[in-house]
Amino acid sequence: MATFKGNPITLVGTQVNVGDKAPNFTVSKNLLTDVTLADYAGKIKLISVVPSLDTGVCDQQTRRFNEEAASLGDNVAILTISVDLPFAQARWCGAAGVDKVETLSDYKAKSFGQAYGVLIEEFQLLMRSIFVIDANDTVQYVEYLGEMTEHPNYEAALNAVKALA
Repeated sequence: MATFKGNPITLVGTQVNVGDKAPNFTVSKNLLTDVTLADYAGKIKLISVVPSLDTGVCDQQTRRFNEEAASLGDNVAILTISVDLPFAQARWCGAAGVDKVETLSDYKAKSFGQAYGVLIEEFQLLMRSIFVIDANDTVQYVEYLGEMTEHPNYEAALNAVKALA
């Protein structure tokens, strides 16, 4: 069960598990360009899902993965997905100095949220979660947080990526 400040929330979609083939999705890189899972073919993908970059935990989560990006190598794509509009994501990245994490928006169709079971019905935001997907698009690590305001296990996610690199 997922909660926001202790209150139950409803997640829409199908949760994925380690060993599953990663579901495809379509998200916006900017207002004119959409990307899919296939755009990251052959790369290890660390997908950091946040409700909104303009909140404290989401800000810290994205900054943490940005700091770690350089040590993970060129074969790792770190994607932060939220439903923030692409221009808001770009503004936040510029203000925060985040330049190694790619921010993507699920604002149009909530394709990612539904495919990975993280769309919050009540808020139409995405539930905080982490996914590590290998170069062959197999899910290798999953963390669905039970409470929206908690931090993910950064070390476990980073170790999952390093084990694949």
